Amino acid sequence: MAFIDLREVSKEYGSRRVLANINLAVEEGEFVCIVGASASGKTTLMKIVAGVVAPDSGTIAIGGQAVTGFPRTASIVFQNYSLLPWFSALENVRLGVESAFPEWSGVKQKDQAMKYLDLVGLGNAHAKRPGQLSGGMRQRVAIARAFAVEPQVLFLDEPFGALDALTRATVQQELARLCEAQKPKATVLMITNSVDEAILLSDRILALRRRVSGKDAATLSMAAPVTLERPRAADLLMHNEEAVRIRARVTDLLTSATKNRAERPGATLAATGAPVEVCSE
Repeated sequence: MAFIDLREVSKEYGSRRVLANINLAVEEGEFVCIVGASASGKTTLMKIVAGVVAPDSGTIAIGGQAVTGFPRTASIVFQNYSLLPWFSALENVRLGVESAFPEWSGVKQKDQAMKYLDLVGLGNAHAKRPGQLSGGMRQRVAIARAFAVEPQVLFLDEPFGALDALTRATVQQELARLCEAQKPKATVLMITNSVDEAILLSDRILALRRRVSGKDAATLSMAAPVTLERPRAADLLMHNEEAVRIRARVTDLLTSATKNRAERPGATLAATGAPVEVCSE
């Protein structure tokens, strides 16, 4: 059994079937990205894997244990930072550490929080509140908090979607560096609206797409393994032959699944040019 194992998972909201017979296997230590068009069910799938939403049918297991709620050994990074505005950066991270390691002393919890703020380059900003930090800095705090709990599983739900292009590129590299440095490596499942971001960060890319027949339920397709050496640089990937091939493969899967929905509101897809991005949910 894979470390993250979904079998025949389906989900409906009212009369609308969102996901149909989803099967997903993620090996321990693997970094998997899921891309998809708007309203394809990416966030719903993430919530199901994380135990936040129950499926209507099918099974989910992490580490051989059935998922019945958010796993204690997991952490998550959202697009909107999810920081407490009245606490400093240090306290926001320390609260996560306290939740994961309540048996630790306050000093040890604080040291752990500072360690990870230092790792994301925010040691000197530890006393600042979220309102005093830029968007990129706030997301670095969120990433520090996620890694400070030493997770076995890391869920990333569009973590860079609210950042400008330059900041996004910088924080992407911070995340990649932390993932490589963590021992043992966390198993990462990430939702992104950028094919190039998936190529930059992941070991494998999956495409969540509506059926071309027009049925509501989405299915999960294997798009491409990413075997490029690390560390990876976004500018080099633009001209790398394997990256170009992967980008074309993923884009073809996504555009073929959405072309019959082009007239629907919210069903647009950036299918030409680079980088390629799919509308977020």
